Amino acid sequence: MNLNERKALLVQLGAYMLSKDEVWRSIKQKAYGDNNWFTEEFVNEAVQTIAENYLTEAALQKIIETYAIPDAQDTPKVVGIVMAGNIPLVGFHDFLCVFISGHIAAVKPSSKDEVLIKHLIEKIIAWNEDAKPFVQIREMLKNCDAYIATGSNNSSRYFEYYFQKYPHIIRKNRTSVAILNGNETNEQLNALADDVYRYFGLGCRNVTKLYVPEHYDFVPLLDAFKKYQHLMNHHKYKNNYDYNLAILLLNNRYYMTNGSLLLTEALSPFSPISQLHYETYKNKESVLQKLSADEAVQCIVSNEATPFGTAQQPQITDYADGIDTLEFLLNLS
Repeated sequence: MNLNERKALLVQLGAYMLSKDEVWRSIKQKAYGDNNWFTEEFVNEAVQTIAENYLTEAALQKIIETYAIPDAQDTPKVVGIVMAGNIPLVGFHDFLCVFISGHIAAVKPSSKDEVLIKHLIEKIIAWNEDAKPFVQIREMLKNCDAYIATGSNNSSRYFEYYFQKYPHIIRKNRTSVAILNGNETNEQLNALADDVYRYFGLGCRNVTKLYVPEHYDFVPLLDAFKKYQHLMNHHKYKNNYDYNLAILLLNNRYYMTNGSLLLTEALSPFSPISQLHYETYKNKESVLQKLSADEAVQCIVSNEATPFGTAQQPQITDYADGIDTLEFLLNLS
């Protein structure tokens, strides 16, 4: 396959993902049946972001020109991709990078998110049989030339051990934070709610902690966050809310709530589902300095950094962990 064929297939895939095709709709419903965290609302959010930010002619042409992607690899490498399953199609960007680069994508989907990615790979092959050698679904990732693996801090240690002899990218637990100054508009707070609640807070780009000035007024924020009150109708989310509320009460911890989110002061940037941590600051610069050294922070939402409401809308060149995946792939010898 040449580069134009690969690009054309990805553009076609983006159009298909935005379509109302009945088979595609049934696949998305099956994904929810297999994993109840993958609601129709959030699957469609993920699909739209991928199709509009990654799979357009303009986006793909941008990276083709920026990286001088070759028409074909002289000796294509088999790149094993261990995908996570925390949010819908979370591993798609890695697949895209391997495919567009001309290497061979050997994909091991997470059991939590295999329905969607398998179907999309099958569509690519159905449209062009020449893609078949370049896209593979595997149960075992043996005999690969390089690896891209995403998992927890615990699983990353195993990945480092197993893949140490090969070129690799190993991703660990990450999360995102927001820095507020107290002068945010209602529109910005409404947008921040998307960063916090979207995908039930399970993504590495979800805001799980706030940094706020001392004596910050939380009332407008909690009111703005009521736009996601409907999540309390989701049984798994409500069970988490009830459990975390019970823990806070048993430990006599101070908390605030708007009925769908528990806000409590804590040092950890990681917060459980239905809970949001916060920390007060006197000097904003000291917060930025601390966060810049924290490897657990994926992105910072603020007026000066990632805009409110866009944390879960990455562009095609927003790489996880700040590691340039395409550069890694194009430098494989």
